[in-house]
Amino acid sequence: MPPDETAPDEVAPDEMALAGFVEPMLAAPLEGAASRAGGPLRGGCGSWLFEPKLDGLRCVAVRNGRDVGLWSRNRLSFNERFPELVAELRRLPASNFVLDGEVVALVGGRPSFAALQEGGAGDVVYWVFDLPWLLGEDLRELPVEQRKALLQKAVPGSLHLQVVKPLSGDPAALFEGACREGWEGLVAKRAGSAYHSGRRGEWVKLKCTCRQELVIGGFTAPKGARTGFGALLLGYWQDGQLAYAGKVGTGFTEATLRRLFRELLDLETSSSPFAAPVGERGARFVQPRLVAEVAFTNWTPEGRLRHPSFLGLRPDKASSDVVREECVPTAAAR
Repeated sequence: MPPDETAPDEVAPDEMALAGFVEPMLAAPLEGAASRAGGPLRGGCGSWLFEPKLDGLRCVAVRNGRDVGLWSRNRLSFNERFPELVAELRRLPASNFVLDGEVVALVGGRPSFAALQEGGAGDVVYWVFDLPWLLGEDLRELPVEQRKALLQKAVPGSLHLQVVKPLSGDPAALFEGACREGWEGLVAKRAGSAYHSGRRGEWVKLKCTCRQELVIGGFTAPKGARTGFGALLLGYWQDGQLAYAGKVGTGFTEATLRRLFRELLDLETSSSPFAAPVGERGARFVQPRLVAEVAFTNWTPEGRLRHPSFLGLRPDKASSDVVREECVPTAAAR
């Protein structure tokens, strides 16, 4: 039985079951998921719940009494990075819960992943969209609508905490609006669905532009007055091997070049991690541990990124989880 409507205002007693880390539920790319899901843009709002896909870091918040933990998807702690979020979560009335959401930096009211990377450049907000656990009760088998209703009661809005509310209206128009507002896109969630860790096709992501995480497998030398390195060599896992996806040499600030170059030197190795020869003159290779987020216009027929631009590192993503996602440009999604 889920908690009753007054539960969020109660304090968890000592004998209540402890909350623990929950592996988050993931959204599948539109391509491939669309046939199983029935096409969320065509299914109507009665079949799907639509939410903005915000450009930030996935974060699972766990609280037991005064103990609050902020965790990335791959269980890295965000506590030191976002102490203001820890403080606000500790002030919530309910003292035993697991929240799922996205940490976002807002600049001029719009999400900025670059500002989140630099730190201190924007207003940090934890946008919470799900509630897998509350006051000793596992809520994962409840329909998404019921979990969201309890979430609204458990998390009153504050400076650094906000609840993501479902959008209403025509799905195609919602998608157009999301792209105009500078969101990463939309997430469509099947009505009545439970919360299951991993990808199952019941959550589908619709992106305004082509972008995805890729593994850094090496770098090239800088040219001219460039600091650190020239370009990153990128790849994704396919059949247990690292397939080469091309290189990215734009989108870096001077501070990012210096900081990232130091990390690359610590991971440098004499052998290439890629399954096939890269063909870049003077390429230097690193252990494939770091994950970068990259925007691009599409994949080439040869499987390379077309016009890529670096957006930032993804400490919340494990290298082993990175696979190629099909690009669905805005026009195609419409």
